[in-house]
Amino acid sequence: MLNIGFPGLVLILMIALIIFGPKKLPEIGKAAGNTLREFKNSAQDLTSDVSDEVKETKDIVKNEQNK
Repeated sequence: MLNIGFPGLVLILMIALIIFGPKKLPEIGKAAGNTLREFKNSAQDLTSDVSDEVKETKDIVKNEQNK
């Protein structure tokens, strides 16, 4: 994972403020937050789908062993 400390974060925000300006920065932050939220939801959906498939497979194997 990225190891960005507080000074690095401040530098990145200062550069973003210079490049995009104070009016666009909140919009960019909101868009980035929405993107991260969508990614998180998609990842949770994918992991839950995989978990469901694993449970179904275990149930099938368990039923086959009991016969």
